[in-house]
Amino acid sequence: MSSSHLTHITEPPGVAPGTGYTQVVTGTGRLVQVSGQVAFDERGELVGAGDPEAQARQVFENLRRCLAAAGADFSDVVKFTVFVTDVAYLPAVRKARDEHVDTARPPASSAVQVAALFRPEVLIEIEALAVVAG
Repeated sequence: MSSSHLTHITEPPGVAPGTGYTQVVTGTGRLVQVSGQVAFDERGELVGAGDPEAQARQVFENLRRCLAAAGADFSDVVKFTVFVTDVAYLPAVRKARDEHVDTARPPASSAVQVAALFRPEVLIEIEALAVVAG
């Protein structure tokens, strides 16, 4: 999984390398912005109530579907923004993410713990920014 239209800069001069993410990703092509995805199935029902691993898997499935609708895939993603209601859920997010991205060239990433998401049973929300060649 590697997109030749993207460049990953893991260690910009004077900046420590990230663990599990790339500090800078640049690319040329068409921009794709995917709104924050949560663990709803195609009927709008929550998957994995109280289970961050199940929610993370569903979130990444929703991201995959959204990217595909725009003619993109995970190899085109340059940045994830992860919102969790507890940072303890980040290992579940990383596990699900690592099933979809090239872990040798991961996207840039930000993770933020929030007091709440739009419904109390939603534990994780992730948005993606992708650049598609062409």
